[in-house]
Amino acid sequence: MRNSVFERVADLGIRISIFVALLSVAAARGEDWPQFRGPTGLGYAAQKNLPIKWGGADNENVLWKSPLVGEGHASPIVFGERLFVCTARWAEAVKDRKAVIPEQHVLCYSTTDGKLLWDAIVEPGPWLRNDFRSGPGGGYAAPTPTTDGQRVFVVFGSSVIAALDFEGRVVWRKEIAPHTFDVTVGSSPVLFEDSVLMLCAMANKKDSKLIAYDKADGSIRWEAALPQAGFAHSTPLKIDVGGKPQLVIAAAGGGEADRGIQGLDPRNGEALWWCRGGGEAASPAFGAGILYCDNGRGGPGVAIDPSGLGDITKTHIKWRVNQIPEAIGSPIIVGQRVYRLHTPNILKCWRADTGEQVYAQRLEGLTSTWASPVADAAGRLYFATAGVSYVIQTGDEFNVLAVNNLEDPNHASPAVINGKLFLVGTRHIYCLGTK
Repeated sequence: MRNSVFERVADLGIRISIFVALLSVAAARGEDWPQFRGPTGLGYAAQKNLPIKWGGADNENVLWKSPLVGEGHASPIVFGERLFVCTARWAEAVKDRKAVIPEQHVLCYSTTDGKLLWDAIVEPGPWLRNDFRSGPGGGYAAPTPTTDGQRVFVVFGSSVIAALDFEGRVVWRKEIAPHTFDVTVGSSPVLFEDSVLMLCAMANKKDSKLIAYDKADGSIRWEAALPQAGFAHSTPLKIDVGGKPQLVIAAAGGGEADRGIQGLDPRNGEALWWCRGGGEAASPAFGAGILYCDNGRGGPGVAIDPSGLGDITKTHIKWRVNQIPEAIGSPIIVGQRVYRLHTPNILKCWRADTGEQVYAQRLEGLTSTWASPVADAAGRLYFATAGVSYVIQTGDEFNVLAVNNLEDPNHASPAVINGKLFLVGTRHIYCLGTK
């Protein structure tokens, strides 16, 4: 189903919008949210019945909330009736968190009532971190887990990757070495066939690589060196172009690089194409015949036709935005428009074919620009966290449908299944649905 959808899109030269096709893919794979930004990695939810309003004095549309064990800003994933999320936890006796690696927890909750089903600890890796700018959990619990329905694959900021079964037993655990990451480990693992792909875009370029771990036992199937990539915290994006898989990585460090954006073969890590651009904190968006990337820390943004080979800087960049302020959350493409939220809470909308700005509006009071948005099948855009959230109707006019607040702000992106939104705050996990 997946290949046939994309082959039909490719037959049109990827000049048409692929939003509807991606929603079809999400529906074909069921109602699970198995990785960062959902089944497509693009933030698309196949539902139309998500709640628009929630919270307030009456806890409107809050079906349940459950205490969060530990802290972190990893986003949740959902498979079946199980929600998984990663946290870090220091013992109460610890006075200096920078002197002690915390416990690293994988939590499993029931999606029906919020009951904590199990709490598993993964032995920390070797990296004692001392830069806590990354938010709750000191950046030890930033990457979002992923699952194939049998195992949950997790990464923690102490530089360790592990697989657990659905009963919370650690199946395998591997330390990521060397660990010359910048600030923290931010990239989330991505599954492809029988491999777990992990982008290790390091501050020390000679250490940068893409690692393919065997899903079954964690052995390294292959490594692809990325010495021309800059450091990055972004999560790679799987796409299909012309019926062939690509893994897009955006890794340029603090600015632009000649190979700042690359399309790799996820079967072996070989470079298919590359171009000059920025990529560091934000993951790419794909749709309407373009791949859009920017740095996430500030700088230019580019729209790319990803069908080229080799250096496509002069041939396949369709348009460019010269300056985007810091925007750690990911962009999203809905229909024929690109939506980009950046500091200070400014939402910009551009035409996907030309880059022409449609509007720029402030989302007053929004508590996080780090969380990545979700688009539903009704064309509504959710900038949703457990803090102040906005629901926007997409289109040429700026149309706010609701502003909500659960008063538990965090940076985690939402998970969406079966007409429900799942949000991770700093104190609780929330399940939202229309009552």
